Amino acid sequence: MITLDNLTKIFNTSMGPVTAADRVCMEVAEGEVCVLLGPSGCGKTTTLKMVNRLIEKTSGKILVGGRDTDTIDAVELRRTMGYVIQQIGLFPNMTVEENIGVVPRMLGWDSQRIRKRAVELLEMMALSPAVFLRRYPRELSGGQQQRVGVARALAADPPVLIMDEPFGAIDPINREVIQDEFLKMQQTLRKTILFVSHDIDEAVKMADKIAIFRGGKLEQFDSPDNVLAHPANSFIADFVGGDRTLKRLRLLKVRDVLNADSPSVRADESLDIAVRRMHEHDQGHIVVTDQDGRPTGCVLLADAVGRHGAAGDHARALPSPVRLDADLRGAVSSMFTHDAEWLPCVDEAGIFRGQITQRGITHRLGDTYRAAAHAAAVPADDGRPVAPQHFRGAAE
Repeated sequence: MITLDNLTKIFNTSMGPVTAADRVCMEVAEGEVCVLLGPSGCGKTTTLKMVNRLIEKTSGKILVGGRDTDTIDAVELRRTMGYVIQQIGLFPNMTVEENIGVVPRMLGWDSQRIRKRAVELLEMMALSPAVFLRRYPRELSGGQQQRVGVARALAADPPVLIMDEPFGAIDPINREVIQDEFLKMQQTLRKTILFVSHDIDEAVKMADKIAIFRGGKLEQFDSPDNVLAHPANSFIADFVGGDRTLKRLRLLKVRDVLNADSPSVRADESLDIAVRRMHEHDQGHIVVTDQDGRPTGCVLLADAVGRHGAAGDHARALPSPVRLDADLRGAVSSMFTHDAEWLPCVDEAGIFRGQITQRGITHRLGDTYRAAAHAAAVPADDGRPVAPQHFRGAAE
């Protein structure tokens, strides 16, 4: 969808020529979110602005949807791309509806069609049209203004979005909310998005591909998981941080490390059945469920051997269940909170579907542990990499 072929930008300054983008080559597929990262002055924003020709390139080619952007009038090109900036840039003398309708009006849409589109987009942004259509930007919070800015960028249904640190000025709580809403929207709309950010955590959360720049050069262009697990060089490793293994937890869902073969027993079934199932699965505990399969507690093997009665009568409190679609970062946090080595997992209906364990998570992330241990030259006693302290018990 977007192809950069040896894209170069050289600025002529009083100190001489400065290369802001140096033969950048990358390709973003249709429907992908590509986040451009790097330190200040690395060339990421220059590269972004060359795509919609806010900055004209020095050499190379930019193809959008197979068309060379040199063959497209710059104003026409920009009208086919949504543009969101950190400062938002809403027109203060226009209502929310009028701001959203700026590009559609330029394209000749009638007022009824613009109103319908504004209503649709506000609902998508979790902003009530009845409340917000007639408001002015000064009557909105920063987070609300940012949502309207995104809605305006989407108004004419462009296939491409250009976003320059769109959530950077928002407080952390609202930023998480808006990011989540944006990702839900992207699952439906499947826009092709170039997104400048300075935040590696935001990039890991939002991106299908990450492009990391240094000194105008593209140092690595890859999936978030590969950037974290296999940084191309020491600069990338330092940039993404020493906790890159933990950052990978955001990329994985609970279902990715689920042990679906974990046993369960109904509360009204006998302890004998519970013990037999624990032995069959070589497990020291079993989840107790109600008649509908929802977890209500657990029975430990040590508590059950030699006793009689119903499993539910001997159940202990259960660690808080996690949903299959939750990310592992939250699940691991819950493990630490409950001082638990395992957590029960449920589907959207709350039905027990298995469990996750520290051991399972450690094994899933094992390639990163090995790489980190090798880089630090810290071998385990048996020659294997040493797992981080929080997971040490699970790895042994």
